[in-house]
Amino acid sequence: MTEKGRSVDGRSALNDDDLAGRLALAVGRLNRRMRSSAGDLSHGQLSALSTIVRRGPLRPGELAAIEVVAAPTITRVVADLESRGLVQREPDPDDGRSSFVSGTEAGIELLLRARSDRARTVQSIIAELTPEQVTALAAALPALEAAAHVS
Repeated sequence: MTEKGRSVDGRSALNDDDLAGRLALAVGRLNRRMRSSAGDLSHGQLSALSTIVRRGPLRPGELAAIEVVAAPTITRVVADLESRGLVQREPDPDDGRSSFVSGTEAGIELLLRARSDRARTVQSIIAELTPEQVTALAAALPALEAAAHVS
């Protein structure tokens, strides 16, 4: 150990369990603070809608793989989004048993509103921090993006 709290290999003196626990708690609390009230969608529904709008049109199976949920779960999510007029299904011309899901104008508008709400919330959270904490957060952003598989 060095006097700065770093080990010889450059890793933090925090053990992996402490780091994992603190990160999970912080991310969970931040996520709760950032939840948008747009459309009264659950986190899973908002995530699926975002994926559909960003990557669509998609087959439900592709959406399930991207969202890392089971096919029956994505079927329910898509059905709910469709009943709200946020997505639409088009038959797959190559496979009559499947369909493609894409976002509607209403879905895109709701998603943009939700993103705007989240961005304003994050701005207010950042405003609560000291300049040093903002600098540390900016420095940690590449690692956080890599951990979240942001592309």
